[in-house]
Amino acid sequence: MCGICGFLGKIENKIDVIKKMTDVIKHRGPDDVNFFTDSYASMGFRRLSIIDLNSGGQPIYNEDKNLVLTFNGEIYNYIELREILKSKGHEFYTQTDSEVIVHGFEEWGEEVSSHLRGMFAFAIWNCNKKTLFLSRDFFGIKPLNYSIFEKKFIYGSEIKSILEFTDFKKELNLNALDKYLSFQYVPGNETFFKNIFCLPPGHSMMVEFENILSFNIKKYFEPKFNPDEDLTLKNASEQIEEIFEESVDSHRISDVEVGCFLSSGIDSSLVASYFEGQKSFTVGFSESEKYNEISWATKFSEFAKIKNFNHVISPEEYWESIETVMYFMDQPLADPSCIALYFVCKLAKEHVKVVLSGEGADELFGGYPVYNQPRVFSLYQKIFPQSIRSLFANFVKKIPFSFKGRGFLIRGENKIEDKFIGNAFIFSKDEKQKILKNSDLASDPLEITKEFYKKASLLDDVTKMQFLDVNLWMVGDILLKADRMSMANSIELRVPFLDTKVFEIASRLPPKLKVTRKNTKFALRAAASKRLPHATAEKQKLGFPVPIRVWLRQKKYYDIVLSAFESQTAKQFFNIDYLRKILEEHYNKKWDLSRKIWAIYIFIVWYDIYFKGPCSYRD
Repeated sequence: MCGICGFLGKIENKIDVIKKMTDVIKHRGPDDVNFFTDSYASMGFRRLSIIDLNSGGQPIYNEDKNLVLTFNGEIYNYIELREILKSKGHEFYTQTDSEVIVHGFEEWGEEVSSHLRGMFAFAIWNCNKKTLFLSRDFFGIKPLNYSIFEKKFIYGSEIKSILEFTDFKKELNLNALDKYLSFQYVPGNETFFKNIFCLPPGHSMMVEFENILSFNIKKYFEPKFNPDEDLTLKNASEQIEEIFEESVDSHRISDVEVGCFLSSGIDSSLVASYFEGQKSFTVGFSESEKYNEISWATKFSEFAKIKNFNHVISPEEYWESIETVMYFMDQPLADPSCIALYFVCKLAKEHVKVVLSGEGADELFGGYPVYNQPRVFSLYQKIFPQSIRSLFANFVKKIPFSFKGRGFLIRGENKIEDKFIGNAFIFSKDEKQKILKNSDLASDPLEITKEFYKKASLLDDVTKMQFLDVNLWMVGDILLKADRMSMANSIELRVPFLDTKVFEIASRLPPKLKVTRKNTKFALRAAASKRLPHATAEKQKLGFPVPIRVWLRQKKYYDIVLSAFESQTAKQFFNIDYLRKILEEHYNKKWDLSRKIWAIYIFIVWYDIYFKGPCSYRD
């Protein structure tokens, strides 16, 4: 795991500039640093040594050194690719996985990414043609940002590198704020910084030095679901069991010790079941068992014969870490679990250099409870037409108290395309118009999701939701925090569920093998039941619970947020009276508005870090 950055363009002091860009992501690779520069391109590299510890440094070159590679990630089929490329006459000078990419580019050109199995973001400079080729992995596990500034092309694993470029003009992208307020992250390819973008997952791009403004972005992979109604539970579970074991074995390839994260759920427990005699890591909170999975993790560790290291996060250390976490995130993310993830990565760093985790299982195998909605509402929506359902929903929305069935009538009003934007829906357009100082910024989040629903129009509702989450939620929230929090602690996080071979079987599961009346991830649970205790295999999803709701009803943390809500930053963007209102209503237990409050608070914290004076968190 590493960090890369660079730029195309002739500037003064280019060595100093590329060093600054590389130094700011030292946390991604504290083991080594190196550079490449010529008259046209400058490339920086930070290394976290995992494979071929002695000779696996970068940049990596081909035989005549006209191709220069810097690479972030891991290639799990590199041994197989190495033999194929050697049989075609390519000569290797290291044992590292990185080298197969540069020789693969020689052999297959821009199609090289399709041959890789793993997580990656890389840049290849062609010294002869003066072209830069960049590519990002299939699901977006590894990040890659880019910008064009004064006819110079700049890229980096993190936005921080781009901000270090000489005289780069740092400006807030207000369109990103609007989207963030609905999704709790920035969906799509925009970022919170004007003129800085994300290369989409499954895409590559070619940039010519002589024509930087006309770069070409190309899609080489899209996660397509093709449910097979004839697939039986027995066949599905057998295939899942076989391919997942093979994926875990591939993801454990390393020249350093590998551990795993462990919660109480099926995903991390299944991963951990392959780690007999090794180490697992768990964090929790002291508020109640609902927020603490340590007891589950320790019991499972005894069953799986692994050693568990755990830590109870105090409210004080959680809140004190928020600024540090938001610095490393690059952009605001209103997912409270990203801070908990920071602590479990910090714990793991004390013992190992690589960890495996369960990200991706919910999106691929149908694990979120919300995926049950199509089944729950199917009969109701068949009996009552849209107009009647709308009457019911509008009526109960006006009732100022909760009662059994209220949520059902509200959620059952619309079809999936008209209500589901992903696992987080914080503010609607109407709410944003009330909360934003410039109400004209407020947009309908369904404008973002409709293009994905159009692509998935022939699929069932459960699979439509999965397709949306794989393309938006998983990339913008789940994988972003996994990368940033692990790299903030200089450890490599690997995700064996997000493997193209695992996806092949997951993509063929029909709804009946994903969600049932009893539980979610039906087929995956059937496969896991052969390795896990019944209570673990069938345990309902808990997520990564954080007691934000509880803390915001305590005077100490209420005052912290109130101070932020009355700050100059808040006054710059928001209607302060509305902020006070929602904070008071939550504090007085009128409604649970913790998610809305948290989204605004996190943005204010992040904005002050990046736009109000020098940052003190990089050390």
